[in-house]
Amino acid sequence: MKTTKNILINFILFLGLVFTNEAFAQTTKKPIAAVLGIDSKGIIQDSEMLGYMLRLELEKAEVYTLLDKYDVADLVKSNHIDVKSCFGKTCVLNAGIILGAEQMVTGSVERFGEKIVITLKVIDVGTEEVIHQNTTEYLNMQNELQRMLTISVQKLLGLPQDENINNLLIYFDAPIASSKTLNKLSGPRMGASLVFGDAAKVMQAPESQGGYNMYPVNFQIGWQFEKQYLSAGEFQALVELIPSIGGLESGQFIPSLTLLNGFRMGKAGWEFAFGPNFRIVNKEDGFFDEFNSMGNGAGKWYRKFEWDQTGPNPNPIQSRLDSRGDPTLSTSLFIGVGRTFKSGYLNIPVNVYVIPRKEGTIAGASFGFNIYKKPKSR
Repeated sequence: MKTTKNILINFILFLGLVFTNEAFAQTTKKPIAAVLGIDSKGIIQDSEMLGYMLRLELEKAEVYTLLDKYDVADLVKSNHIDVKSCFGKTCVLNAGIILGAEQMVTGSVERFGEKIVITLKVIDVGTEEVIHQNTTEYLNMQNELQRMLTISVQKLLGLPQDENINNLLIYFDAPIASSKTLNKLSGPRMGASLVFGDAAKVMQAPESQGGYNMYPVNFQIGWQFEKQYLSAGEFQALVELIPSIGGLESGQFIPSLTLLNGFRMGKAGWEFAFGPNFRIVNKEDGFFDEFNSMGNGAGKWYRKFEWDQTGPNPNPIQSRLDSRGDPTLSTSLFIGVGRTFKSGYLNIPVNVYVIPRKEGTIAGASFGFNIYKKPKSR
């Protein structure tokens, strides 16, 4: 009796295991699908070649069990099916029955002016219904048809898509960001700066006293030459060269050159940069008459040779900005932060910066614009 009971229990467990495996197999079984050709209009590739490209993308998606392409070729040939014209629903379904496929994948690739439109359909052979369908417009880049089919298959089957490929082929206003591309974003720059400290006093002083008779605020115009030397998606390292001139509003011509090492981060385009700034300024050796007991000219700036008193000059000699002096190369450190705003392929960088200098700090802001050009693969 006990033996019979054990046998019955084991039999029930066996049946449960069989039904469980069968149910699992049915839930995990991939539909059997086949691809014939893809209708082609205005495209270099023919329908048969596009069919092979589509099949490749479906294999990579791993959603279907695809019939062997050689078996499909033999069956369509023996049954006199012309894959170059079999695009209608009736023809595709008849081919699916002959091939023994559960689902058929078909579609078209057509060029309309500057657009390429890819339409894909999945037809269930049993129900004769279109169960999946997608139509996507792309830029007219026929050398990228394989990647276009990648996107269309991902959309057709509801799979995750590569944002960079989407940006490159579909969205004209969203340039691709890739660790394998370099690009140049050069363009005009303009802005204004404010001078502080002793330099501000020299700028405003009359020329007879070695000043420049300028406003403490001056405007600059120039050009930014930029090149990325490292790109990793949302992080780019770049070098920037910015020649500019300023002081035109005060009748002056002040050239400067800035060489920067910059880092641009995130989708918002935040940037930090630093590097040397070079300017040509006039300097003169002179002194402040701080020891004149009579108070005549006390604290006033004099050039070195203007000491007219008897005896040695007790005032320390120093080099100072002076419009009457000789042109001298002046160097300082440029530190800037900013953000690049985007409108399609138009970039608008906006920056604030500071140039700390012993004779007077300079603080300013600048902006510019440039057009994103198609990246060049490394």
